[in-house]
Amino acid sequence: MTVYIAASWKHEHLVELVTRLLEARGHRVKSFVREAAHREPTGFDLVPSLDKWINSPDGARKFQFDSSSAETCDAVIYLGPSGADAWAEIGIAFGAGNKNIFGLTAKGESIGLMRRMVKWCTTVDELLDAVGKP
Repeated sequence: MTVYIAASWKHEHLVELVTRLLEARGHRVKSFVREAAHREPTGFDLVPSLDKWINSPDGARKFQFDSSSAETCDAVIYLGPSGADAWAEIGIAFGAGNKNIFGLTAKGESIGLMRRMVKWCTTVDELLDAVGKP
């Protein structure tokens, strides 16, 4: 099974951990962390460089990777709390008809009604079991 993980860069290490655990179970993971040419600019103090990066060829390539991965993967995992980009990716997956959208809930999650798109888990082990076998 091919899996895409939608998450904030603040969860970079968790994305790497979940990626390794899924791969050990035989899944193929399309990782936005691995795909990044470099760590993307983040934070309000970096808005000018973030805007420059978003409009760059690398930003366009990364947008294509993230959005097409969310649309075409067999399963999508959301690691919360994350921001608007991760939720847009969940919306892409849901809109494409994907029924395998799983989430790892955390304190501070602010999503409202749209949380219904996701099958929620409370632990990494529960998340891995929900994704199942390839």
